[in-house]
Amino acid sequence: MTSMTEELTNLNVSSVEQIADGFFSFELRDPQGADLPEFTAGAHISISSPNGLVRSYSLCNDPAERDRYVITVKREENGKGGSKDLTDNVHAGDVVQVSHPRNLFPLVDNAKKFIFIGGGIGITPIMSMMRHLNASGEASYKTYYLSRAPATTPFLEDLKDPEFSGKVVIHHDQGDPNQAYDLWNVLETPGAQTHVYCCGPLPLMDAVRDMSGHWPDSAVHFEAFSNPDAAPRADDTPFIVKLASSGQTVEVPAGVSILEALRSGGLRVPASCESGTCGTCRTGLIAGEADHRDMVLMEEERGTQIMVCVSRAKSAELVLDL
Repeated sequence: MTSMTEELTNLNVSSVEQIADGFFSFELRDPQGADLPEFTAGAHISISSPNGLVRSYSLCNDPAERDRYVITVKREENGKGGSKDLTDNVHAGDVVQVSHPRNLFPLVDNAKKFIFIGGGIGITPIMSMMRHLNASGEASYKTYYLSRAPATTPFLEDLKDPEFSGKVVIHHDQGDPNQAYDLWNVLETPGAQTHVYCCGPLPLMDAVRDMSGHWPDSAVHFEAFSNPDAAPRADDTPFIVKLASSGQTVEVPAGVSILEALRSGGLRVPASCESGTCGTCRTGLIAGEADHRDMVLMEEERGTQIMVCVSRAKSAELVLDL
């Protein structure tokens, strides 16, 4: 069956606030004041910017709040234009199109303790997690929030609230690798019923992966906001995608993603980040060998799923569940 574009609904932008250099917080509410669809800590929404790009952003408010969604956007000067368009051209009083929340980074239910490691804008889903745990008391946590400097650190004022007292370590490295926080002392000894959640720049996540290699795989969780494998490569070659429902074939040239080729053929697949980091474009893989370039799929999923926004084919043809 051909997938349709992700359903979006209109929400009012009730406020926009710059909360650090290059970081903007957007509060979204229902136009009629109705409750919004529920979300869980770690969830994200997709939002359409004025130029038509749809991008995903983590919700950073308490999931118990049903009257609003709050996202924080880092203005990426050299990005594809989604964040820059949103921060430059969306203002309080505007109406934006927003998806229902989805969660690819959920808190596990049986943990007694959490270790949160957030780098830069990667703190956004962790803010929601901390607020949820503060309110529910379901488990204890310790957060390590790493950034370059105070001026580029969102939520500094929020984290001064008494509810976060003794639970958050904030470290600024001034952009000097020699001043990086020593996470080995945090991750050296796996804790019983303790789970690690890390979100931030790839070097930080790679470091956490290295230092947590002796932890159970199921106890360490990552969410990425960028993907160095998303860019086309010089050795990319053309291949064919076949749609299982109709038998239709679509040629995917070098330098063109499966998603773009499907769109050119008049087919619509839900998509958001277009960098292999959000999971929105997850599609069933029926036959063929994929060249996986996403940062979402688990190893055991790679034989039956593919992220069509970035991944390609190692075989001459892929058969997709579309």
